[in-house]
Amino acid sequence: MNKYQVNENGYYGDFGGAYIPEMLYPNVEYLRQQYLNIMYEPEFQREFQQLLKDYVGRPSPLFLAERLSKKYGTTIYLKREDLNHTGAHKINNTVGQILLAERLGKKRIIAETGAGQHGVATATVCALKGLECIVYMGEKDIVRQAPNVARMKMMGATVIPATSGSKTLKDATNEAMRDWINNPIDTHYIIGSAVGPHPYPDMVARFQSVISEETKIQLKEKTGSEYPDYVLACVGGGSNAMGMFYHFLDDENVKLIAVEAAGKGVHSGESAATTLLGKEGVLHGSRSILMQTADGQVTEPYSISAGLDYPGIGPQHAHLFKVKRAEYVSITDDEAMQAGLLCARLEGIIPAIESAHAFAHLEKMKFTGNETVVICLSGRGDKDLDTYTKYFDL
Repeated sequence: MNKYQVNENGYYGDFGGAYIPEMLYPNVEYLRQQYLNIMYEPEFQREFQQLLKDYVGRPSPLFLAERLSKKYGTTIYLKREDLNHTGAHKINNTVGQILLAERLGKKRIIAETGAGQHGVATATVCALKGLECIVYMGEKDIVRQAPNVARMKMMGATVIPATSGSKTLKDATNEAMRDWINNPIDTHYIIGSAVGPHPYPDMVARFQSVISEETKIQLKEKTGSEYPDYVLACVGGGSNAMGMFYHFLDDENVKLIAVEAAGKGVHSGESAATTLLGKEGVLHGSRSILMQTADGQVTEPYSISAGLDYPGIGPQHAHLFKVKRAEYVSITDDEAMQAGLLCARLEGIIPAIESAHAFAHLEKMKFTGNETVVICLSGRGDKDLDTYTKYFDL
């Protein structure tokens, strides 16, 4: 898998690395030295797998969406990450990282969150393990994701609003980084996406790779082959997409499609279509592709979905984009909302608006009828009901 995986210096091709303040260097370096040894200890794996099974509820089902399949004239399966405990794929990573934090002797956990799903998943595992939890969340996201804020608080987390910039995920990440610089000894930062300084993108991808690992086994049972023709996933920072792509990277016959948020239109000035609008640079500790002005200032992103409202993508995604192993496309707010409603009406499943972006791309694909398509249904739409309700005037 070396072609698409991180090298010993923490890079995927031109992207990755650890661009961090000196204060954080001992923390990140110690984590880099330890993470693989800890993750693959038999006792760690035993506890991790046990929690995924008995606490998260894995394996998540691979569901044949018959009515969607009929509409698009092909065979469409949904990988049901929405059925995990806490309602999204985020819990796979937080379970892994809390076990890691315990073994590193950390007593205090910080996290950033956009849509709130990672914040909820972090608060959940902190409650499970009895550790202090501080979640940074953009002031704007606190308003549009109020149910998730209530969940975090109910589980004992402290939610701190980020009031600078666009008051969304980017700014919450900045605040979490500041906290970590000020508290490097006792604090572990559970990054929720496949972003940040090495080893985070690799670590998060490995914890999320359970998605594609299960999918291969389930597809084999259902179709006789481990390999679909297409794999679709939405991408902001890119953790669900990385988990969904992970075990298919080396099979070039599997077409990987990552769907970004075009917001009100790619060139509207209100978008988060990073690969179309961005250029290479450094954001939140790694070299990647990000939206920026001519003089290198980060541009404010926009998406109706809080989880895709991010100005960059993870370095592994940047690499997959640059070497053309995956196709990166974008979907507008309107297209995503219509796709979410369609999924609800045809399959009785309300997807998170993030996931609905992936569904919307089906409209732009041409099928012969013989393809197998797997879509990562990364989260459930409960958290977005208010947005759906206002949009459709339900």
